[in-house]
Amino acid sequence: MLEHDVIIVGGGLAGCRAALEIKQTQPQLNVALIAKTHPIRSHSVAAQGGMAATLKNVDADDTWEAHAFDTVKGSDYLADQDAVEILTREAPDVVIELEHMGVLFSRLPDGRIAQRAFGGHSHRRTCYAADKTGHAILHELVSNLRRYGVLVYEEWYVMQLILQEGQAKGVVMFNIMNTHLQVVRAKAIMFATGGYGRVFNTTSNDFASTGDGLAMSALAGVPLEDMEFVQFHPTGLYPVGVLISEAVRGEGAYLINSEGDRFMANYAPSRMELAPRDITSRAIASEIRAGRGIHPDGSAGGPFVYLDLRHMGKEKIMSRIPFCWEEAHRLLGIDAVHEPMAVRPTVHYSMGGIPVNTDGQVRGGPEGLIESFFAAGECACVSVHGANRLGSNSLLECVVYGRRTGAAIARYVPNRKLPEIDESFYLQTTRAQIETLLNQSGSIRIAQLRQALQDCMTKYCGVFRTDESMTEGLKHLQHLKQQYQQIYLDDKGNNWNTEIVEALELQHLIIVGEIILTSALNRQESRGAHCREDYPERDDSNFLKHTLAFYSSAGIDLQYKPVTINLFEPQERKY
Repeated sequence: MLEHDVIIVGGGLAGCRAALEIKQTQPQLNVALIAKTHPIRSHSVAAQGGMAATLKNVDADDTWEAHAFDTVKGSDYLADQDAVEILTREAPDVVIELEHMGVLFSRLPDGRIAQRAFGGHSHRRTCYAADKTGHAILHELVSNLRRYGVLVYEEWYVMQLILQEGQAKGVVMFNIMNTHLQVVRAKAIMFATGGYGRVFNTTSNDFASTGDGLAMSALAGVPLEDMEFVQFHPTGLYPVGVLISEAVRGEGAYLINSEGDRFMANYAPSRMELAPRDITSRAIASEIRAGRGIHPDGSAGGPFVYLDLRHMGKEKIMSRIPFCWEEAHRLLGIDAVHEPMAVRPTVHYSMGGIPVNTDGQVRGGPEGLIESFFAAGECACVSVHGANRLGSNSLLECVVYGRRTGAAIARYVPNRKLPEIDESFYLQTTRAQIETLLNQSGSIRIAQLRQALQDCMTKYCGVFRTDESMTEGLKHLQHLKQQYQQIYLDDKGNNWNTEIVEALELQHLIIVGEIILTSALNRQESRGAHCREDYPERDDSNFLKHTLAFYSSAGIDLQYKPVTINLFEPQERKY
């Protein structure tokens, strides 16, 4: 059995930042990071637009309080305000800290870090590295892992969280190269496994974003918080779903419909294209529904709208947002200097996740914490995003709460003993799980069932939702769940058998999908990204509270916990 003082599952920004914080403050601790891809290929590397912080480099009137208010208002008042205060107060420090690590932020002419406008923010506070900000930050953090002696298990897949008697004790993982199984025990376990965009059929997320950490936590008895709140990013490149960063609109691009109108004037006149993402996504979806979408031949009534950059000019496009131009050109042959991009909403981000306190300790329910278990980043719900995340707050959350959780682990671990684990039991059960998959003589291909699940979630639990659609979606999902027993694997070998990974990921996607649908069906209001056409108003008297969903094979039990409100009283959300 392998053993470490600390195991971190996930190689993105939150996991890497936590690992570095632990090693910087407690160098003697043995820290290991497990990633199913190489850490450089974690989805954090795809984050484009930037990271919000009140540096006041371009707007001297900005304050952390203004940043906090924008975040709470953007969350439709579901964010926990104590967590938002930490996020926004610590933002300037973590940006400067990253700069000192070597992150190459874009600059103003006088050498200070540049800041741009972003959706839902009342000031220009988003720090950026052109439109490759996540790439710039993650590379520096990963470079520092080796410097500080963090052991990285790259391309190992974690199959199970070992959680017994209210304590996280370790994980079971296998080497994707040869399916070699290992039980790993530790004094503290941290999940930083990212989101679940692949539950839906059109997403900006990479193929690895399958909600593994969320599903493993749910299977171990941990509740998942606010899973009904799924962010649709307004500008997914049609038809591929790849993200066209909010930075493009931050630099001045227009959204136009088939009639050539900048239609955001009808939905958020004060913010236009820089309204929060939930409002902008619904606006685009509404324009398409009303027949003002565009067909590939340019005629009306099609499935997308245009994102128009042409007025910005070649120099600005190529210096400020080169990657977005490159993506459209590489994937669809569009030269955005001379022609508009076709866009429509794409699933982008998980506001919900594993419930944690502001030190990253995982909650076991409305009250109480789970021993030795921590989480941060997109897989966690602290909750700083509530019902809708503002752009450029996700990288910030990963770094602020990655650092903070790492510090909490560094304080927690030195006085702990390694837990007792029955290694042979976990090796036998997980090996049996793999053997069952390999020997299953079904008739359904993994890709076929995964596509059916993604289509089900998109059709029945998309931008707009109703009781009727989600009830039908849950029925359909239960049918798909039963079909999982009929999947078969073509590859029966032990070397680079990626079908085993895909089969386990599919099981996780089904679990996450069921929790999303159940939580959404029971929230009978519209708030942030959760838009109920049968309950169009926000209902603070009944639903100003966080959902906690407990998963079991018999069904999902929902409980609720209050929102922390200590800065701003809820009010109508208008832009």
